[in-house]
Amino acid sequence: MTSTLSTARATTPDAWDRTGLARWAGGLYLAYILTNVLASSVGHIGLSDAQTLRTTIADHEPSFRIGFVAALLSGLLFVTTAWALSTLFRPVDQSLALLLLVLNAVGVAVQLASYLPLLTVLAQGDHSLGLSGLTDPQLDTMAMLSLSTYRVGFVTAQLFFSAWLFPLGWLVLRSGFLPRLLGWLLLLDGVAVLVWFLQTLLAPAYPAISYPMWVIGFVAEVGLALWLVLKGTKAEAPTSDPAS
Repeated sequence: MTSTLSTARATTPDAWDRTGLARWAGGLYLAYILTNVLASSVGHIGLSDAQTLRTTIADHEPSFRIGFVAALLSGLLFVTTAWALSTLFRPVDQSLALLLLVLNAVGVAVQLASYLPLLTVLAQGDHSLGLSGLTDPQLDTMAMLSLSTYRVGFVTAQLFFSAWLFPLGWLVLRSGFLPRLLGWLLLLDGVAVLVWFLQTLLAPAYPAISYPMWVIGFVAEVGLALWLVLKGTKAEAPTSDPAS
């Protein structure tokens, strides 16, 4: 009896810590998603076409600046989310937990670097830089080149954001304390993001190819975030065979 009580005292705090960490990870994930939506809807940073983004920078500078700050904040929140998830899944598989953190961090770094050319476009409105000698067509050409560079960098980051979903999904499957359906959805989401990456670079004239990706990504990632916040984790041992 004494041994059983001692074991319960030893394991219960760990379970509480894991549930608390899971809720923090889910909260950070939701915060990342919301700031990403803000960056896209207000500043048109992310999925907007180059002309829309160019117009926003030129004619709605305050909105663009708000969106730009939101985009930077979303990067910080995303890599912090990956750290929290890596910590949560470390007891399941330490190597895979580290891998998902590294892949996410590289993706965030590439994506944040892709935003830098946008500052070149923004700087065209600064009269102190002495750009008055350039004609409007020249300025438009410079702006579109910068936006094209940004777009390529943004899409390149999706390769790493696809890759990090595979160890994440596998860890969810093996964890034993999260629904296995979420694990399979995350693996499917990884394939979907990879399809979007390839379609954007290899078949840009056919965007409909990647449309199903948005539904899969929404269900998988929002579903994981909400589950972590609302449910936390179940007190179960890790599963050795994800396919079982």
